[in-house]
Amino acid sequence: MQTNLADFIRDTPAGREADAILRSCVHCGFCTATCPTFQLLGDELDSPRGRIYLIKQMLEGEPVSETTQLHLDRCLGCRSCETTCPSGVKYHRLLEIGREVVEQRVPRSLAARATRFLLCEALPRNWIFRPAVRVGQLMRPLLPRVLADKVPTAAPGGARPWPRPAGHRRRMVALAGCVQPTLTPNTNAATARVLDRLGVDLVEVPGAACCGALRYHLHAQEKALDDMRQVIDAWWPEVESGRVEAFVMTASGCGEHVRAYGELLQHDPAYAAKAARIAQMTRDASEILAGERERLVELLRVAGGGSDQRVAFHSPCTLQHAQKIRGVVESLLAAAGFQLSPVAEPHLCCGSAGTYSISQPVLATQLRDNKLAAMNAGGPAFLVTANIGCQTHLQSGSALPVRHWIELIDERLGMAS
Repeated sequence: MQTNLADFIRDTPAGREADAILRSCVHCGFCTATCPTFQLLGDELDSPRGRIYLIKQMLEGEPVSETTQLHLDRCLGCRSCETTCPSGVKYHRLLEIGREVVEQRVPRSLAARATRFLLCEALPRNWIFRPAVRVGQLMRPLLPRVLADKVPTAAPGGARPWPRPAGHRRRMVALAGCVQPTLTPNTNAATARVLDRLGVDLVEVPGAACCGALRYHLHAQEKALDDMRQVIDAWWPEVESGRVEAFVMTASGCGEHVRAYGELLQHDPAYAAKAARIAQMTRDASEILAGERERLVELLRVAGGGSDQRVAFHSPCTLQHAQKIRGVVESLLAAAGFQLSPVAEPHLCCGSAGTYSISQPVLATQLRDNKLAAMNAGGPAFLVTANIGCQTHLQSGSALPVRHWIELIDERLGMAS
């Protein structure tokens, strides 16, 4: 694709990056076949190829309108197109650059700005989010449906405790996250119990909460970078001590973002090297367990039971497309004796996509219902995923429980206790 970027961006780092990405696109259109919004809307401008043209025109100095903003807003950022693209177009980075320009050029309504402000300020702060959830539970019948669907019907409970520190020679650190401790407090605890059985101590470090992904994708980049620096500051003593083996992610959305720390902070002289080191040490929980597969399989064999349970697994976009981790969770569940129910079009997004289900409720609901229909087709006992956003979004429309896969492994291992 030939380009002629405008003066306002041509010689900037973002401009040079965008120019290289644009030139790598060969207009083949393979991306349209796997784009969730194009499948729903049938509009070329709601496909990756169409959005690339919109961004190209914008960066070449053409007028930017609310129409441009609308089509870019409708993108889930699922990166399914990147998995399909034969040319390796880094669409997600071009989208980030394009959206930043749109934010500067096209003012949003007061209501939209207020919603984004609340999301940016409330969700990353557990001391705000936790009581807000409690209030939401009390007021659930009065809330707009798009918000009511996100509020658990009851206070989360039943979470088993973390294992007592065993003094294992191996030590890993988990990210607490921002909304996960409130909505699904058992996820990290279950991971800690599983790793304890494998001879690994898993801990959370105070001060490391939100990874920064939420604010980054709401175009509050400076606040997002501050969130990232806070995580790095909390974790860096662990790195310096030489005790920590890996940083474990139980939410694939966080995992994608933390793995990008090196790229996102590369121009920060105080944090670039630290960010790159932490990104390099970051692993999804499924990768950790896959690396311990022989020992895990033996423990599961001793535990026994449960081979008749059917589950349907939704692989989050941040796991399969962004981190390119495919088939690992499914293999672990099979090793634990679960029967995997087939899911049609497993590459498609469920519609969660961070705060997309709030900002684009109609499209998000359509995608959720399509995903649930595909998951339920095989008659599973329950549904399974690997990201807190997907889990809560799917649960909002599902009569079956939607669980994190690590809880199933934990419960199966618990049969031997």
